[in-house]
Amino acid sequence: MSFQLITIPCLSDNYAFLVHDRDSKKTLLVDVPEAAPIKKALVETGWTLSDVLITHHHADHVQGLEELLHAHPARVIGAATDQHRLPPLDLAVTEGDNFKIGTQNGRVFDVSGHTIGHIAVLFEEEKLLFTADSLMALGCGRLFEGSATQMWNSLLKLTALDPDCLVCSGHEYTSANARFALTIEPQNAALKDRIRRISDLRNKNQPTVPSTLREELETNPFLRPQSANIRHILGMQNASDDQVFAEIRCRKDKF
Repeated sequence: MSFQLITIPCLSDNYAFLVHDRDSKKTLLVDVPEAAPIKKALVETGWTLSDVLITHHHADHVQGLEELLHAHPARVIGAATDQHRLPPLDLAVTEGDNFKIGTQNGRVFDVSGHTIGHIAVLFEEEKLLFTADSLMALGCGRLFEGSATQMWNSLLKLTALDPDCLVCSGHEYTSANARFALTIEPQNAALKDRIRRISDLRNKNQPTVPSTLREELETNPFLRPQSANIRHILGMQNASDDQVFAEIRCRKDKF
């Protein structure tokens, strides 16, 4: 693999990600919750920041950008449809666009739902998928702006990708998401095993992200509305997938 990946805890429960291309020495940052821990990581690694990807406009993903750019000027990449409420962009992208970080190609997906204009980016050769607050570890983002059907259709784009992809999501919500997931699919053996591993990681104060897409497909209730067991528990055997997804999202909002 050409890329090196570092997961950087920020604020109380956010993550930023540094991605360094060994061949070109280019370095991408995904989201900027706060500047200080990112600046510290850049000093410790000796990497030179070349690019910053902003996934969506929420303050806890952008508020450190101005301070960071003062010390580490870089190209800023974000969604064209959301640029009216993002910091100034050097490269505005839409679904299907591609951009390069050194030798590696990043493909853009519109994953609106949590917000309108939220994007995810896949580096296919490296099997790295940056999803921020769309697909999350054992969860998905709350629907602040989009509809349940819109979010479900966004997630469907991601479920079709290589299951060996690493899903780099934006928050350490996994333990709480796991407790909820058990209420939706209590007999899922893979989920129970994953919860044990999550507990071990958190007891060591280690991140639970990235996860693999395969793990999410097997254990994340938001990706599993087609499950007969889930439909039975919810009493929605004849509902559409997006209706089941909407019910799971509604229950999580009240959990």
